Amino acid sequence: MACLFLLEGRALSRPQCYFKKLVHTDDIWEVRVDVGRNTFRLLGFFEGQALIVLTNTFQKKTQQTPPAEIRLAEERKADHIRRR
Repeated sequence: MACLFLLEGRALSRPQCYFKKLVHTDDIWEVRVDVGRNTFRLLGFFEGQALIVLTNTFQKKTQQTPPAEIRLAEERKADHIRRR
């Protein structure tokens, strides 16, 4: 799966990204994006086969994804589904 990210209308040059399904969640996925020396984590979920809805982002400081970030992603997913 290719990654292309835009920042203020400009594509970031060759970001490395990785997708991982988080266990014990409501089908929440983590996208890790390495840009230079910075690593960002984006949480979201798939809607259909070709669209991922990103719910929140943070910089992870420990090995474990913060439970509050997972809860936020799950709440936003539920809200998105309700409003569809």
